[in-house]
Amino acid sequence: MLAADPARLGAEAVRAERAGADWLHVDIMDGHFVPNLTFGPAIVRALRGATSLPLDVHLMCSRPASLIEPFAEAGASGLTIHVELGAQATDLLWKIRSLGLKAGLAVNPPTPIQAVRPLLPQIDLLLVMTVNPGFGGQSFIEECVPKIQQAAVWRRELGRPFRIEVDGGINDTTAAECAGVGADTFVSGSALFRQRNLPAAIRRMRILVKRHAGVHEKPRKRAPAVR
Repeated sequence: MLAADPARLGAEAVRAERAGADWLHVDIMDGHFVPNLTFGPAIVRALRGATSLPLDVHLMCSRPASLIEPFAEAGASGLTIHVELGAQATDLLWKIRSLGLKAGLAVNPPTPIQAVRPLLPQIDLLLVMTVNPGFGGQSFIEECVPKIQQAAVWRRELGRPFRIEVDGGINDTTAAECAGVGADTFVSGSALFRQRNLPAAIRRMRILVKRHAGVHEKPRKRAPAVR
């Protein structure tokens, strides 16, 4: 929703639902964890009234503990917090799940993917950021691809059904690339909302993702260093 027309968020949510979107991804930025300020619980509540789609709420916030209950009450379907929060991430994930919401864990491009490994049994979704968070419209960071691949390996090893979501610079080409190494959930803002024919754009991306799903998911013999 960060890429939607901010003056027409309700109408944009309806447009996305009618076009065939599966979820709506709502970026919450506090101006501290990332250098931008976006939505609060009131916006999520308004979106909840406009659409029946699941609301995938991403908390890019330094102090998310005080925000979990307000966003849950506003109608979030799932909440994602960042592994960069350190030791508090475990308690935050427990709190999210205790409220009956899907619990997500995000990892930023500079953070080693190994940081998420101990928390994988607690989550429903792993969000691999493929840009540095804070602003929409950025270019995809190719160096993040091996992180997606490693997450898919761990998912198989653990037998856990958590989703692997990617967000940042996701268009037809990068969505297909990420699907090939194990991603199954794709956040696309600018590449979709700027399309006049949104249903056709969503159908095209979905076809490409299905065509490439898992093609290169097995680990490479000489994979590049994972950051």
